[in-house]
Amino acid sequence: MLGAPGVGKGTQGRRLAPASGLPLLSPGEILREAVARATPLGLEARRQMDAGRLVDDRVMIALVNERLTRADAATGFVLDGFPRTVPQARALDDHLAGRGQGIDVVLYLQVSEDELVRRLSGRRECPVCMRAYNLEGMAPRDGMHCDDHPTMELRVRADDGEAAVRQRFEEYRAKTAPLVEYYEALGRLRRVSGTGTADAVFAALQHEAGSVPPVKA
Repeated sequence: MLGAPGVGKGTQGRRLAPASGLPLLSPGEILREAVARATPLGLEARRQMDAGRLVDDRVMIALVNERLTRADAATGFVLDGFPRTVPQARALDDHLAGRGQGIDVVLYLQVSEDELVRRLSGRRECPVCMRAYNLEGMAPRDGMHCDDHPTMELRVRADDGEAAVRQRFEEYRAKTAPLVEYYEALGRLRRVSGTGTADAVFAALQHEAGSVPPVKA
């Protein structure tokens, strides 16, 4: 699944994966598990994070490839948040080709930037438990305070202010958007509108996911 921050990849991925009988894989969860298990790759990732650096492509690609070798991903998977760059996409293709597999379809969720800014600017979190809310669709009961900590007023996350959100879009366009051209050239990209109700977007994703024949070994 591909799309800008706030487009709804995570929400829809959590529906699409079980509906397809496939595991949902995200780099964040893969990374956290490897660090918690103290695997060799997890330890290397931890060293990079402790040094204040992003986990580099080499380690992230290896972590994802390792996860794809598990039995639950043998017949397919839904990827959310990976690849983020064309080099990562090529590395993923090479790994899957070695197993006689390939990416069948890339679902590209599209929403206008102004709408995404509005959505992300509506996100709030509790400063105590970090529970996430959204004033658009998952607002707290009183609209201001955490449901679990009623005296705590919700706050805007530092990276959800409009200026920060606009900067994230600049980074997305520079690094991730070229993936659209990459997968489109391979005939695997399907564009899906991310506006409308969650059910309508999910139905469109299911339709497009079934519109591409599987990659043959």
